[in-house]
Amino acid sequence: MDTESRQQALAWMEFCKELGLSDFYRGKNEAAPALVEEQDVVETSLPMQDSATPASPAPIFDPIFDRQDDTPDMPRNSVNPYQPVVELVPTAALTPAQKPAALEAIRHDLGDCTRCPLCETRNKIVFGDGDANASLMFVGEGPGADEDEQGLPFVGRGGQLLNNMIGAMGLSRERVYIANIVKCRPPQNRVPEMNEANTCTPFLFRQIDAIRPKLLVALGATAATYLMAAKAPLGSLRGRVHDCRGTKLIVTYHPAYLLRDPRQKAEAWKDLQLAMQFLDLKAPAKPKG
Repeated sequence: MDTESRQQALAWMEFCKELGLSDFYRGKNEAAPALVEEQDVVETSLPMQDSATPASPAPIFDPIFDRQDDTPDMPRNSVNPYQPVVELVPTAALTPAQKPAALEAIRHDLGDCTRCPLCETRNKIVFGDGDANASLMFVGEGPGADEDEQGLPFVGRGGQLLNNMIGAMGLSRERVYIANIVKCRPPQNRVPEMNEANTCTPFLFRQIDAIRPKLLVALGATAATYLMAAKAPLGSLRGRVHDCRGTKLIVTYHPAYLLRDPRQKAEAWKDLQLAMQFLDLKAPAKPKG
């Protein structure tokens, strides 16, 4: 191993130690460190993405979309494990009439996906739902049991709460777009592993690039981590407007977390008010009497 490769390997091992990992294995059954709940996220020294950072050229051959084998585990980015190995460069803006067809093309490329182990236990792929020309896009963690059954994002109890949150902003579900970090339900609703998220997020990034919303809302720590390519305490991310793939992003709690701890709904409402201020939205008037 040359000196540069050795330094990279030592840096990666040091990063793993910061995550609490001490054992390393080789092979397709390698376990990826799971992300933790919002209140337990540990800050690392990884830099957050900056929209001013020059992007690398778009690959002609994409090993994620064009792979010919059925190997379940994708390699990780040795520099930043929360980024896909192949990072897609934001595409040129589409006209409103072109956006629905662009989303259909992405869904066609996804196909009956078998790129990661989640395909072995899912029922239906949950691609996304909503207005292809939406100004506001919500991104959650992954499908649950109801979503896996219906093939639509956020249709269970958490989805009902999200619908109420959207309504409180003066919008309807039909006017926004909703997607997740992974498009297949993780077993027992566990947090997606790194190789699963990094295999799936390029499709999400293509959805974001096609829609070009004015604002993204990351629902929970997992969504924030992979959208921003950095892991940080949720509290340090809330209350600010961030950059993400040529658009803006704010971070709030996942509806499932709000169902477990309703006391945080007031804090989530503050986040939504920030989004409303950014989008120049007004809450619907309360009925009199």
